[in-house]
Amino acid sequence: MQTKDLAMVESKALKTSGRLLKVARLNDEYYVPIGDPTAFISKLIAAGIKADLFTFVQELHDPKPKYPFRQEWDSMAVLPLTTYEHWFGKQINFKPRNKIRKAQKNGVETRLIEFTDDLVKGIMEIYNETPIRQGKRNWHYAKDFETVKREHQTFLERSDFIGAFHNNELIGFAKVTHVEKCSILMNIVARIAHRDKAPTNALIAKTVEVCAGRGSSCLNYGVWGRRGLNDLKVASGFERVEIPRYFVPLTFKGRLALKLNLHHRLVDYVPERCILLAAALRGRWNDFRYQKRDSEPGDKAAGTTMR
Repeated sequence: MQTKDLAMVESKALKTSGRLLKVARLNDEYYVPIGDPTAFISKLIAAGIKADLFTFVQELHDPKPKYPFRQEWDSMAVLPLTTYEHWFGKQINFKPRNKIRKAQKNGVETRLIEFTDDLVKGIMEIYNETPIRQGKRNWHYAKDFETVKREHQTFLERSDFIGAFHNNELIGFAKVTHVEKCSILMNIVARIAHRDKAPTNALIAKTVEVCAGRGSSCLNYGVWGRRGLNDLKVASGFERVEIPRYFVPLTFKGRLALKLNLHHRLVDYVPERCILLAAALRGRWNDFRYQKRDSEPGDKAAGTTMR
């Protein structure tokens, strides 16, 4: 699916994707509230945005449908929040609880950190540890400093950065962005070389502590994917929550596509077992490809140990 240059409506960035059917949406739709959708759609049309459909989601904290547009559902991983103590004692199971304690015993410290050039360099070192993560290409691998800085400085006025440190070395980080009544985990990455110290579990724990401390009613950890449950999310207390997604036709083509249910990507119609098989094959291919590259002298990925 192609994505074109961003357009601006009411100081909100929109992206348009698709070739035969062009679909517009807010570039950061989960982080930027749309406000009054009817008024926004009128301004979008007046701005001459070249799209056949406009799609938007309702706020995470308010999942009850309330708008008169074509509605479907986004499945999100959401953790209801009250206090850190309740989460640690009642909402997670023994495995992440033990890993959090393990991280502490191994000397992993987590704390809020400022967004600085030094942090960006530390993030780059984490990203450049390996070109493959979880069987997929690491899209942040080998990015330059300015690109990494630009990508992580969004929503700074309402975001927190959390670092995981071992012997004063940054071994993982998380970025959490706060919206009305809810917080969203935008990014969480830890060094593979230190995974025996459970830094990811420590980062999740600190994120919960920060969000509960500021009064957030929930924490979102991405989508509830069609490829099966994410063990880490489930063990950490996250639940499947359905959020309304709306589709608004802007052209005759858009109205026809909605009527014929042609507004989804082709991959959305592929059976889950085929997706799982393709993902497994891709993981094996990437392991073979990059292990081979690592053995080639002079390659920029040389010296990386695949795990």
